[in-house]
Amino acid sequence: MAELNEKKPARRKASTKAEQRAEMIEQILDAAEHLFSQHGLYGVTLKDVAKRISVHHTLINYYFDDKKALFDQVFARRAVVTSERRMRMLDAYEQASAGSPTVEGALRAFLDTDLDLYIEGGEGWRNYAALASQVANTPEWGAAMMDEHFDPVVLRLIGLLKQALPDCAEEDIFWGYHFVTGALMLTLARTGRIDKLSGGLCRSDDFAAVKQRMSTFMAAGFLAICRKGKPA
Repeated sequence: MAELNEKKPARRKASTKAEQRAEMIEQILDAAEHLFSQHGLYGVTLKDVAKRISVHHTLINYYFDDKKALFDQVFARRAVVTSERRMRMLDAYEQASAGSPTVEGALRAFLDTDLDLYIEGGEGWRNYAALASQVANTPEWGAAMMDEHFDPVVLRLIGLLKQALPDCAEEDIFWGYHFVTGALMLTLARTGRIDKLSGGLCRSDDFAAVKQRMSTFMAAGFLAICRKGKPA
């Protein structure tokens, strides 16, 4: 699967059973991703997914044990892409910074790399963005999914932030990340609220505008809470 470009060439007819299977699974995942991003896990049935790609629902059951198994694979498909891209960028940034990372530099390696997927990746990646926001805000099972897929890259970011802020209390760095991820998830949800509040001046789907501002804004927050936490 291409990481960014969702404008796929016209499908050639699959020549083997393995190719036919892979193509069908990809169609199912695309359809399910679209529906889950709009209605969530509980608002979608396997029949809904089947209807979207004009197949009988028993075909979905052939490939996936149940709806949760389908949901998990939909989420994992792109989670591995964004997690690996950010890990590579954080590694590259640490090397380029020669042991002297900055807060904003670390955040840009983490945030901008992810936002680029939603800027350049087309409808599929934007559907995934909305889906990730739902998962992150579902305590019952969503937290475990986020832990499974994203803990290594988040802790990699935390390590860089500790290097950039050696005198900052560790709890302040974790709280800072908590605020960062909250803002990111609200952004990915694209609720449209900022559109209404700003009278159209800002758009919730303008990921480029978010990329331009978020890391700078969040870096200032980290620096502020770390200064405040120091003894007089």
